[in-house]
Amino acid sequence: MLVPLSWLREYVPVADAAHIIERLTIAGLESAGVKVFGVGVPAGIPVKPEDAGLVWERDKVMVAKVIEITKHPEADKLKLVKLDYGASEPKTVVTGAPNIAPGQSGMKVVLGLRGCRYHLADKDGKKTTVTLEPKALRGIMNDAMCMSNYELGISDEHEGIIILDDTDPAPGTPVADLLGEIVVELDILPNMARCLSMIGIAREVAALTGATANIPEPKVETVAEKIDGKVAVVIADPKLCPRYTATIIRNAKVGPSPRWMGSRLQYAGMRPINNVVDITNYVMLEYGQPLHAFDYDVLVRRAGGKAPTITIRPATTGEKLKTLDGQERELSPDNLVIADGVGAIALAGVMGGGETEVTADTKTILLESAAFDFVSVRKTARQFNLFSEASTRFSRGIHPELVKPAATRVAGLLRTCAGGEVLAGTIDNYPAPPAPQVVELRRSEIARLLGFDVPTAEVERVLTALQFTLKPETFGWTVTVPRTRLDIQAGAADLIEELARVFGYDKLPERLLPLELPEPKGNRSLELEDKVRDLLADQGLQEAITYSLSSAEAEAKLQSTQVVAHVGLLNPLSPERSVMRRTLLPGLLGVVQKNLEATDSIAMYELGFVYIPKAGERLPDEPRQVVIVLCGRRTPTAWDDPQGVKPCQYDFFDLKGVVESLATDLHLPGVTFSPAKATSWLHPMRAAEVSTNGKAVGVFGELHPKVAASFGLGERAVQVAELDLEAILSLVPDRFPYKPFSTFPPAKRDVAVVVPAETPAEKVLAEIRAGGGELLTAAELFDVYTGEGIPAGTKSMAFALTYQAPDRTLGEKEIGKAHEKVEGRLRHVLKAQIRGKDA
Repeated sequence: MLVPLSWLREYVPVADAAHIIERLTIAGLESAGVKVFGVGVPAGIPVKPEDAGLVWERDKVMVAKVIEITKHPEADKLKLVKLDYGASEPKTVVTGAPNIAPGQSGMKVVLGLRGCRYHLADKDGKKTTVTLEPKALRGIMNDAMCMSNYELGISDEHEGIIILDDTDPAPGTPVADLLGEIVVELDILPNMARCLSMIGIAREVAALTGATANIPEPKVETVAEKIDGKVAVVIADPKLCPRYTATIIRNAKVGPSPRWMGSRLQYAGMRPINNVVDITNYVMLEYGQPLHAFDYDVLVRRAGGKAPTITIRPATTGEKLKTLDGQERELSPDNLVIADGVGAIALAGVMGGGETEVTADTKTILLESAAFDFVSVRKTARQFNLFSEASTRFSRGIHPELVKPAATRVAGLLRTCAGGEVLAGTIDNYPAPPAPQVVELRRSEIARLLGFDVPTAEVERVLTALQFTLKPETFGWTVTVPRTRLDIQAGAADLIEELARVFGYDKLPERLLPLELPEPKGNRSLELEDKVRDLLADQGLQEAITYSLSSAEAEAKLQSTQVVAHVGLLNPLSPERSVMRRTLLPGLLGVVQKNLEATDSIAMYELGFVYIPKAGERLPDEPRQVVIVLCGRRTPTAWDDPQGVKPCQYDFFDLKGVVESLATDLHLPGVTFSPAKATSWLHPMRAAEVSTNGKAVGVFGELHPKVAASFGLGERAVQVAELDLEAILSLVPDRFPYKPFSTFPPAKRDVAVVVPAETPAEKVLAEIRAGGGELLTAAELFDVYTGEGIPAGTKSMAFALTYQAPDRTLGEKEIGKAHEKVEGRLRHVLKAQIRGKDA
């Protein structure tokens, strides 16, 4: 929120801007930047160079009064403006401003004299800063100018010069004293929604500085005629609209806003439109309560000349509304609307309708001030992408008690700034006013939560400054929560947080704990999780962290034919983040796709929770998974890479090696690999299942080409593993034995066996290990052959065997005997042929 300090000073003293910004930041209202207009940058305030703005020299930029305006003798579009600027002689200025005309006089403008600095758009439209120098304009020498908001750097508006109010200071007054401003941009967090208003921020400043905030109670003078019988208000569902008020102002004159109001709106980031719209926007910024003005005569005409009935209801399916931006929008029952007997006239809390908007011809105004369900407003704003100052405030929650004071304030301004006559009374539909929220605040609880005692006087000062009402009790206080606060949900804890926040987190006393720290206890599950991360990083993989939120459409890309349920969000931020993920794959594949735009080699993993709904349970299961992805070059690019030869790419066996190494380093028992059962997202011929002690703990292989294409990975071979981390960690032994390595030399032997083509290597290795006994210390597959020289439907697998004893050097006879046992077992169990020995 943009906070002009001159506006803030209307409610609370602000002497040291730098100190106020610092205290607000520490209290949770962080400054996102400071912009300075026309005055020098105050000491101690960090301002970016582009936000420092122009300094309006006091003797060169000043208020001037128009004596007369005449036509330029040589140009139809130029005028000669004679100005009184407080000097002994008037000055004549040449201008082409479209918002003044020959024959006018008496208005006050901003005069820039020779040597002043101002903004000018160059031929490319880029803003530049120049110095005003004398120049002849169509034969008349000109050494001054009537200035616009653009030239002063206030805004990008340059359709006309600035016209000041008649009540503004006398000619010769430095404009820096009148329009100079320091604007602080504050980041308002959702739990600080009360500070989306000048009055809310003033209360914070008062509490932080010890000053007294001056917030006058709004009042309005009404005419004798009453509002009764001129409009009715019906609320269909009080949960969607807790309160709605209607006020009628007649004989209003729609025109420009007063200069002081337009300036404050501009500095607060809003463009002045006309006095009626500007007043509703002004009070929205002042009180934090959005309001809307309807053309009452249009409503009467739509009602056939009778008093209109305003109904707040959900839209009907297919109902249409043309909003203020000229767009016709098709509505649904999810959209709350303001309607009359004909149809919808506004999207509640989001945008008004075009037919009933206030125009230059409007005479009678129906003023709406209401509270709407924040979830409904947020959904509608997101559905139609209509985010505004009003919808932002409604979507964070507005207390119904703010509705009427804000309406009274607007009605008063419409009377003084638009000449309107306010009818007596207000139609106020308030079906179920909430009971005042009362909290018991105990002194002992303050000391328990903060660790120190806060003086009684300070507790009462801080909470009173924040609008809480305190009643002293023997235990402490009974506190009534103000109508501006919807964030006090945790009772005394929230009040104590307010005390700490305003007292200053930087001022909290330091002290040691009164007790010794307890002996730390380990968390084996988290320790093993970190170990898995370390082991994968040791293999050269990088960790990715993706959103826990996904969409059913993204997970459907995995081509599962099974219909699965997801944990859905009630109020998702976007369709892409509407459900909790059931798998890590879509998120990580999205990261891989992005990274492959900048690199040709990917080795990544993600470890995280997935969310599986449980029938009949409110909360889902949240098991952990590990997903690994390899894609692209196996080795980095090097200067000696062979020309014209495609570099080696990651394949199935690279991924199997990663999984195998992880299992080995975790000392998982009985690890085996087997062909994977039907898995929709894996290549049917290049997929495997990893098991430990016969229990499947994951699958891996090459991503199915159709799935790879759906994630934008093209025709690349993408190797993917999905492992059940909960199952893996449950099988990691608490302890594992170390086998001493032998100091005696090993003996190497090879064996090549011919087996049926469908026989997996794992099965052959199992029989080799069983036959080799304790002397066989290692067995590795080093070759697979099919083709000429062996029977059709078979394959030859060659294994390197290592024999070694822990206490002696094996002799040839002993080695030969052990090797024959291996060969014999292969012949007997697998019916294998030993190449080179069996015919």
